[in-house]
Order: sequence, then C-alpha cells, then structure tokens
Amino acid sequence: MKAAVIEAVGRAVVTEVPDPTPGPRDVVVEVAACGLCGTDLHILQGEFAPELPITPGHEFAGEVVAVGAQVTEATVGDQVAVDPSLYCYECRHCRNGHNNLCERWAAIGVTTAGGAAQYAVAPVANCVKLPEHVRTQDAALVEPLSCAVRGYDVLQSRLGAHVLVYGSGTMGLMMLELAKRTGAASVDVVDLNPARLETARKLGVSAAAVNADELDRPQGWDLVIDATGNGAAIQDGLERVAKAGTFLQFGVADYATRVTIDPYRIYNQEITITGSMAVLHSYERAAELFANGVLDPEVFISDRLPLEEYPRALDQFAAGVGRKILVVP
Repeated sequence: MKAAVIEAVGRAVVTEVPDPTPGPRDVVVEVAACGLCGTDLHILQGEFAPELPITPGHEFAGEVVAVGAQVTEATVGDQVAVDPSLYCYECRHCRNGHNNLCERWAAIGVTTAGGAAQYAVAPVANCVKLPEHVRTQDAALVEPLSCAVRGYDVLQSRLGAHVLVYGSGTMGLMMLELAKRTGAASVDVVDLNPARLETARKLGVSAAAVNADELDRPQGWDLVIDATGNGAAIQDGLERVAKAGTFLQFGVADYATRVTIDPYRIYNQEITITGSMAVLHSYERAAELFANGVLDPEVFISDRLPLEEYPRALDQFAAGVGRKILVVP
C-alpha cells in the first residue's frame, strides 16, 4: 500500500509499505481522509516521535475492512473515526484518570504507524462508529475537535465570560465555536493572517484584529486561549488576562519556546495559568457534537489533496496557507 513516511528530520516521502495486519483486538481501517496537524510538523522537526521513520497521521476516519479474531464490536463496512490515543492503563496517571499524561503515552501516527496511508491499524476500542449522515472523509475533524473539547473541560468556563483566542487556524476556530456554544459574552480573535481572520469573522466572532491593542477591553479577558504555540503570542496573551482570569496554553509550542511570567501579578490578581494536552474522555463527545453539526466542514476544511502530495501538503501547512488540510488516499 502507499503511505507517507517521515524518513528523517526534515524529510517526508510517499512510498510503498507492507499492508497492515490486525492484532486480535484490532481493526484495519481503509482511510477516507487524514488531517495535517502541528504535531506532524513537530515530528518532521525531530520532536515527539520516539524514532524515525514513522507514518504520521493521527487525525483520520475511514471504513473498517478487516477485523481481528477477538473483535465483536465492529464489523467490516462500519464507518469510523479513530481516537489515536494509546495508554498503558497501569501507571499512576492512568489510574488517577489522567490517561493523557500516561507515563508510557503513545499515539497512532506519532509513535506507531498512522493514517497518512491507504490503510491503518487501530484498536477496536479506539473506533467510534459514525452515523450514516456524516461524511466519513469530513470526520477527520473529530480528533482535533476532541482536543478542543478537552481544552474546554480544563477551562471550566463560566457563563458570560469574555474570551480572547490567539490564532484563527483550525484549533483557534474550533475554540471559537465552542466558546460561542458555552455561553461566552464575547469571543475576540487575534491573528496576523488576514485570510484566517476573515474566516473568524464569517463564523461570528465578536471582534477580530492583528493586535489585541486594537480591541477595546483594557481590563483584559476572563479567558485567554493561545492556539498558536508561538512565543510572542503566548507572551502577549499572558498580559491580557483579567483579574481572576485564566490563561490556557492550548497551542503546541516548540520545546525551546520560553516566555516570562510575573509571579506577583499571578498571586495578587489570582490568575490561573494552565494547559491542555491532547484528548481525555472527550473523543466520543466530540464525535457526537460533530454529528450534530457543531462545525461546518466546508468552512474548516480548506484543502483536500491526494496522498501522493503529502510532502507538499506539509509545506503548505507550515507556510500557514489555508485552514485544515486533508490528504485523501
């Protein structure tokens, strides 16, 4: 079968690899579409993946075409979205319910072969069946949506909050949509990319600007969400949190990124700084929200490129062109 492979740092190719075989509790999924994510760029840069080469792709959905000998929960022909998370269920964090912080954390498309291929293997427990009305190719959006749902779990947002989101790429726009549906009084977005800001306006943002100074909220925002991973954006966002407010680090920064905090201000103004790591008990809820129309795939998906163009898709994503880019085997 054909698959994208990150062979070495900075090098991705599309090549022939052996067809996958399911284990006793696995299924083989014929991939309908696989989304690109910032994590894929980190893998390309030599971060996250424990070793290369690796077939990336942790955002995917497709049709079950083979099942393992002990699988009874799925049958050939089922349309499924796949939660890529793989946990040990034995370490302290798993036992305490924080599986996403598992000491042996792994993920399909990060530590094992993923969905940037014609076929992918997944544990049947990680597969969520899709309703008939959901287009399977669009359901590659469920995984990033599940990360956004986890982010809102961490925020524990109150009704009537004023929200500021840094970044109007896929994840920033998803946080915008969830903020609108969780009773925010206002949702503002900051981004340097005019095209992405225009999409935010299309989705009904309260205000959009290239700099938070342009927004009229001198007292700050109750919730500030970084969806960029960019050090300058994070630094600016930390200064915009209102008293008793919360800053959520949602974007994935490079390992070397550093910012400065003001400990006295955090103490004196009771500011919370927190993070949200991937998916935790949120995938099924995201699948239901997606099936109920919380996102418009035609707005969120800007490009559907053939798998053969995976290296070019990575370059386009790295350049910040478009929104969610899917590769289609």
